Amino acid sequence: MFSLQNILLWVASRTRVVPTGHLGSHRSATTLTNPGAFNEMVKSVIPPLTHDKHKGQAGRVATIGGSRDYTGAPYFAAMSALRLGCDLTQVFCTRDASPVIKSYSPELIVHPFLDGETAVEDISTGLPKFHSVVIGPGLGRDTSILQNVKGVIIKCRELDIPLVIDADGVFLLCQEPDIIKDYKKAILTPNVVEFKHLYNKVMGGDPNPLEPVNDVMILARSLGNVTIVRKGENDIIADGENVLVCCGEGSPRRCGGQGDILAGTMGTFHYWSHKKYSSEEPDKHQMLLTYGPNICAAYGACLLTRRCGKQAFARIGRQMTTSEMMQELPKAFVYLFE
Repeated sequence: MFSLQNILLWVASRTRVVPTGHLGSHRSATTLTNPGAFNEMVKSVIPPLTHDKHKGQAGRVATIGGSRDYTGAPYFAAMSALRLGCDLTQVFCTRDASPVIKSYSPELIVHPFLDGETAVEDISTGLPKFHSVVIGPGLGRDTSILQNVKGVIIKCRELDIPLVIDADGVFLLCQEPDIIKDYKKAILTPNVVEFKHLYNKVMGGDPNPLEPVNDVMILARSLGNVTIVRKGENDIIADGENVLVCCGEGSPRRCGGQGDILAGTMGTFHYWSHKKYSSEEPDKHQMLLTYGPNICAAYGACLLTRRCGKQAFARIGRQMTTSEMMQELPKAFVYLFE
């Protein structure tokens, strides 16, 4: 039975006693508000494994990113999407990054199209077969490549493909926010600094550090109700109408690449949640209907990434790297969602 003692023990085992950091005056649900219901919301969109399914039904996720100097980020994103449970993942990167990324894992399909003169056309040809697209890990800031990515985003919008935009993908939006405006299947994942730049570009001023939840809500609404995940001590997830704060305990070690795990897992969750939400199944979880597929996907990925960090840090400590975090994905998934 769900006694008060059991509920308190459950919360204590999975989260901090209280969320740290300042959330401001805006009333918002957090991991601590109703952790069981939020977990069940995420669990409700995870497709069951059955013997009658074929390759691709659990998701085909593309990662757009990877350049000469940044080959690890697209690897972590694509592999995290795969390790979470999508069936196929492909990386679209620059020509000189391709053999390096290929060498990291035989699991990845890698296309060296991103810096070609016909990049948008080459990538767009394959886009219809993908269920979600992650844009930004290892992208870099080369002007011509960013223009190619702009074209890919426009094509994804035409095809109604769920998008996760991270890292230098967010940098592109800081220059041209209208690229993503009003696209409600987009999730943006800025860190605190990136959020400040994007907020300043759209709103014409700096965000209020005392009201972070309110600022994320305002920016999401101003961009036409895209979903924004402002990463930080607490991950604030808002779409301009609803807000949910993930304050599950993570790791104090802040090595590079953790955001790539978040983006990749979010890509898989993005497909799963939209598939469940748009299905004709009568048993949709009430929280999914309330918060919608984007917030569900973002919350699941945030909670999972934090759990991976917590487990890896407990095992390795200060020397922990993102590779060790990714190794924790299977156990973290079982702990949270099975």
